[in-house]
Amino acid sequence: MTSEWWRTAAIYQIYPRSFADANGDGMGDLAGITSRLGDLHDLGIDAIWLSPFYTSPQRDGGYDVADYCDVDPRFGTLADFDAMVAEAHARDIRVIVDLVPNHSSDQHVWFQAALAAAPGSAERARYLFRDGGGTDGELPPNNWESVFGGPAWTRVTEADGTPGQWYLHLFDSTQPDFDWTNDEVRDEFRRILRFWLDRGVDGFRVDVAHGMIKADGLPDYTPPAEGGSMGGAGGVAVGVAVDVAVGVAAAGMAVGHETVGADATGVALEPQISDENGDSAPYWAQDGVHEIYRDWRALLDEYPGERILAAEAWVDPLPRVAKWVRPDEMHQAFNFAYLETPWQAEALRTVIDASLEAFSAVGAPSTWVLSNHDVVRHATRLSVTEPNPQGHGLGPRSAGLPQYAPGLRRARGATALMLALPGSAYLYQGEELGLPEVIDLPDDARQDPTWFRTAGERYGRDGCRVPLPWEGSAPSYGFGPSDASWLPQPAQWAQLARDQQRGVAGSTLSFYRDALALRRERGLASGSLEWVAGFPAEVVAFRNGDVVVVANTGSSPVELPAGDVLLTSEPLADRTLAPDTTAWLRA
Repeated sequence: MTSEWWRTAAIYQIYPRSFADANGDGMGDLAGITSRLGDLHDLGIDAIWLSPFYTSPQRDGGYDVADYCDVDPRFGTLADFDAMVAEAHARDIRVIVDLVPNHSSDQHVWFQAALAAAPGSAERARYLFRDGGGTDGELPPNNWESVFGGPAWTRVTEADGTPGQWYLHLFDSTQPDFDWTNDEVRDEFRRILRFWLDRGVDGFRVDVAHGMIKADGLPDYTPPAEGGSMGGAGGVAVGVAVDVAVGVAAAGMAVGHETVGADATGVALEPQISDENGDSAPYWAQDGVHEIYRDWRALLDEYPGERILAAEAWVDPLPRVAKWVRPDEMHQAFNFAYLETPWQAEALRTVIDASLEAFSAVGAPSTWVLSNHDVVRHATRLSVTEPNPQGHGLGPRSAGLPQYAPGLRRARGATALMLALPGSAYLYQGEELGLPEVIDLPDDARQDPTWFRTAGERYGRDGCRVPLPWEGSAPSYGFGPSDASWLPQPAQWAQLARDQQRGVAGSTLSFYRDALALRRERGLASGSLEWVAGFPAEVVAFRNGDVVVVANTGSSPVELPAGDVLLTSEPLADRTLAPDTTAWLRA
């Protein structure tokens, strides 16, 4: 008998370099994670997901992997990893790790061998090397654009010093794409999966899970014009029309571990997954990826303990995303349509219905998420009035940047709504402290490539990656034993530190802990949703089991129905639900 723990799990994302620093060098590490697992156990999460910690030159925050089976010295050793897994399991916390199969670092031993080898060699066949066009091969093999902007091809210099072949990189030129038609590549990733499964990991979050397979012949492709089929949380993305949803050009959401460059106004744009006819770009969402995941699923099923695969698949509409989680493929897919949805009742009802319908049609749970390492923290994002707040969308001239208190109030209301939905929930480190996006970083401290690619027009993702505060009066607010911190922490971190909120009634940490405990106690994650009528249009109200959830997204107070109050995101006044507040009532 299986528990299918992943259907209802609360999974906490850890960005290792910003979570906790054990040795005082200003960079988070595995030993730091181990030292803080007790706090996560007390929070009430079921699993942790770690962003990459593998050997890497860190050109893209570790998503450029040079050795898939070792720990980068910045983060520790394999022994540190084993100790972390053992401690997590002792506390009944499962461990999911990132896997980056679309591309490697150019420092990977395979790619270095490919550069040294001749055209047509077995070494080059592991990657997508091709002869160029034009009279002397001086033109790229096709017109594909990199997610980072510019051509997706780089020409190499051969051993004799002459200009040679070109290699494909859908992301940075330091991230060459593997050729997944090559059996050696497939065998190598089976080996990598087994290496970490044998060390006790409970699953993998698969980066760019809609990539890997490219259309036969690598045909030219011109993405649709701005405003094409990639929508925000409403519109095309969920397969229904919702006028209030964030549009494609304005959404600026992150894709994979990075976003593309910017348009003329500096707004970050997405690569187009499909055109106006619903046909995929020849490098995204090809049917062949599903064969890979069926193979991986069979491999994982050989191991005890229900190991899982979670897809980072930026695909639309939601019924198409559901293909990644059919019974013989992956277990979960991130629900980016939900993450992109504005705090607006109609849009929320639409995306919730669409999510539950799409995933249940293939027997999978829906997932829910509000923040991660690639988007503006929702304590800030949900209150930004500029129409392009996602991902890298904030910039020095952004309009309507909120003060902290209004943003946190709305964020807590959104979290209370999300944690009451049936399915699995993902939390991003620090959201349980109510951390906002750190917008005012010094320019010379910024490290995200977007800041440099847009000449300072867009801030990038550094603001959601600032190291966490643990103790308000300690050096680096308890992030580590010294004052060192790879990104500067704002003074505000002192009052938001975990020790300042632990056990304090009404604190954001106490709110998260109470919500997660009630979610488990009431079986909300394994329940079902029934909409409740009789409220103003600006209210989202539903019943899940013996709990009625009421979320006020409007600007006027709302009277609550009868029933004992189990949880509120903000204090009530005479059973009146204020704007930007959510309540759970006993039905």
